[in-house]
Amino acid sequence: MYKANNRKSEYPIDPFFLNRWSPRAFSTEPIADETVLTILESAHWAPSCFNEQPCTFIIANTAETRNVFYEFLVDSNRLWADKAPVLIAIISKKNFARNGKVNAWHSFDCGTAWGYLTMEAYRQDLITHCMGGFKKDLAAKLLEIPEDYQVEVIIALGKHADLSVLPAELQEQEVPSGRKALQDVVFTGKWTAR
Repeated sequence: MYKANNRKSEYPIDPFFLNRWSPRAFSTEPIADETVLTILESAHWAPSCFNEQPCTFIIANTAETRNVFYEFLVDSNRLWADKAPVLIAIISKKNFARNGKVNAWHSFDCGTAWGYLTMEAYRQDLITHCMGGFKKDLAAKLLEIPEDYQVEVIIALGKHADLSVLPAELQEQEVPSGRKALQDVVFTGKWTAR
């Protein structure tokens, strides 16, 4: 597994959480379908409001299907994501299936699924990078997404490669990010201004 040894938590947590990060240096080496489906199986088991399971996943793992995804990625993401052998769109259903009412938690539930997906990918010694930089309307059109669904994010999945696969300006950014101090994000009883 790749490691981000410079990260330290304030409280003792499993190093698994500290070592996973979102590199952009992808190997073009293909990922077996069974591995991709195992990772998506993990995401599929994420909890959701009323067990609605609003997440759908679209896999692009051939040159033809990845080319469709490249059309709606913004240039700054296409610059590095074109090396990833697998791209995945997470799609959410906006309304509850059981009563047709708006599901205010559909995006939150898909975020939980993304968390499961990235941790299982890391367990499989693969890297992921989640992207919000894409043209949502064009993605929905090209992927033929129904009106009552929305494209949440695009994920690049693959094996970690050497920094040399990235343009020079991205090589400098290819480091694990830090986190805010816990005291800045955890309050007791009520909101506390910082």
